[in-house]
Amino acid sequence: MTRKAVTVAEMETDNGNKGVLKAAIAGCGSIAQVHAACLDRQKGVKLVSVCDIKEDRAQGLGEQYGAKVYTSFEKMLREEDFQILHICTPHYLHVPMAEAALAKGLHVFMEKPPAMSYEEYARLKEAEDRAEGQLGLCFQNRYNPGTLQAKKLMEQGIPGKVKGGRALVSWSRNKEYYTESGWRGSLKTEGGGVLINQAVHSLDLLTLFLGKPVKADAVMANHHLKDIIEVEDMMEAFIRYENGVEGCFYATTAYCTNMPPIIELHCENMNLRIEEMRAACFDFEGRKLTGENFPTTRTEQKEGMGKSYWGAGHLDCITDYYRALKEGKKIPLGIPQVKNTIDLMLAVYESARTGNEIELAH
Repeated sequence: MTRKAVTVAEMETDNGNKGVLKAAIAGCGSIAQVHAACLDRQKGVKLVSVCDIKEDRAQGLGEQYGAKVYTSFEKMLREEDFQILHICTPHYLHVPMAEAALAKGLHVFMEKPPAMSYEEYARLKEAEDRAEGQLGLCFQNRYNPGTLQAKKLMEQGIPGKVKGGRALVSWSRNKEYYTESGWRGSLKTEGGGVLINQAVHSLDLLTLFLGKPVKADAVMANHHLKDIIEVEDMMEAFIRYENGVEGCFYATTAYCTNMPPIIELHCENMNLRIEEMRAACFDFEGRKLTGENFPTTRTEQKEGMGKSYWGAGHLDCITDYYRALKEGKKIPLGIPQVKNTIDLMLAVYESARTGNEIELAH
């Protein structure tokens, strides 16, 4: 259906002044701090309300940005006047909150994951199809300098055709990360472990460069937190893509520290690696390629918000979303743009649970 995109010209502040988009945040944990900081930098955008069941956490964020504080999402949705909802809550609340907000005619910007199951995914797509508001998804690593450098090189044809790819995520999450959260580590509330919560961004970048996935064969395990969590701390997958390219994916939260993820593309002319905030090219002997055609420094260094290994794409991702709303255009990053990643994530979990290679339905 055709959506009615709300433009800045249609927005009004509490004083009747036109031109300001009013936003609210549901969930006031660490990632909400990043969203609030990004909103604070948007021209013509005001954070008017925040909510969290932990009142002290909501109060802290609300006081920092001059936003009204709620401890009930339903009350905020009912009483507060805003146009865009940022969902920064635990995973199990993402889809229900998006459904409620979209049904009210609001725009929604949602943290990952978009859904924890096939059933939730179907519900989210149905809610979006019926909605006038637009659903944006936060896959911010697509905006990292290294990702943008790699995309530019590929578009220029310098590395040549992609022949294969791999993604490696080695992070650390200890017992307290789960036991003190109240929801992490539970299949019912988190939906999974390292893949759905940490490494889905790397799976997204791998698929962004390799194309449409058609088959997934995966294995998962809980190596270091047995009897503490129900979810995996390791996920490994072998992925076949429609174009014949194959990808290898490995992620763990059992490492001793948090290292920057690595995305590597094996191409006809060279290997292209995205690591930290840069892309680099190597010949097949491992020697780094230099020269005017190859990035050698962090040429587009951006300020990272939150933990350094999260990347630095949140500000650009959120700015891009609001730019589209202000201009009355379709948003750049919603379900259609990340469909391959969502389909693949769910197929990887199905394969790991059943022990079978899964053919993706498209």
